[in-house]
Amino acid sequence: MGQITLEGMEFFAFHGFYDEEQKIGNKYGIDLTINTDLRRAAESDDLNETVNYEVLYALVLEEMRIPARLLEHLGHRIIDKVYERFPFVASVKVSVYKYNPPLGGICKWAKVTLEKAH
Repeated sequence: MGQITLEGMEFFAFHGFYDEEQKIGNKYGIDLTINTDLRRAAESDDLNETVNYEVLYALVLEEMRIPARLLEHLGHRIIDKVYERFPFVASVKVSVYKYNPPLGGICKWAKVTLEKAH
């Protein structure tokens, strides 16, 4: 087994519980970790034998373009899309964070982490 991780992806998107958040938009971050068997790719040096992280990024980007009220829902959708495209992976972990959440005080980000084993 091995891991493929994309950390610190940043997007401007229109998620949020409040209607005004969905109109104004905000900066969001995603960390994505895939656990899968990397042995064949390591031996063959063949991109077709692994999870292509350009494809992972494109999947996340696609989901970031669809507004969600909750970070939990967004994370769940990302996990589902990864399994849809790469059904052979063992597990997926995603952290979704919203920069400067509207809490009435200073908070760098609010973060939700979900993990699902296949």
